[in-house]
Amino acid sequence: MRPRKIIFEEGEKNGVQELEVLSLYDLHSNMVYRIALSYLRQVQEAEDAVQAVFMKMIEGRAVPEPGKERAFITRITVNYCKDVLRSVWKNRVESLNDEIVFEEKEDRELFNVIMGLATKYRVVIYMHFYEGYTFSEIADFLKISTSAVSMRIHRAKKLLRNILEEDKV
Repeated sequence: MRPRKIIFEEGEKNGVQELEVLSLYDLHSNMVYRIALSYLRQVQEAEDAVQAVFMKMIEGRAVPEPGKERAFITRITVNYCKDVLRSVWKNRVESLNDEIVFEEKEDRELFNVIMGLATKYRVVIYMHFYEGYTFSEIADFLKISTSAVSMRIHRAKKLLRNILEEDKV
């Protein structure tokens, strides 16, 4: 992701220091981008999600509890992505953008296979294996049971294994 700077006037908005939001942006913007990309599948829409999540905090519409910022930002990102997917504008068909650069050919192939999975599998795979969230944390974010998270990860791994084995043959 191409990092962008958030520029605004100094001061405080609705109890949230703008410098605090900037430091949260520096720490978590890449995570927000990757989660959004796993949901939305489009680079531009993922960049819009990053902007929307942090604008909510700048405007004071979303204020994280101290010490729980990462989970809070993840929850805002998941909710935003679900809203975008439900919107009328998202119902148009678009191809996956090829702007994402990979060092190895295998990385692009694996990325394309993962992006081909259903959203419910793709998101839990990303959150667990790339972001390191536990099953219970993912369950809280997605508002599903821990066993549902476990089952989705198990099924996603089985699907990935089958797809990758077919490609080798």
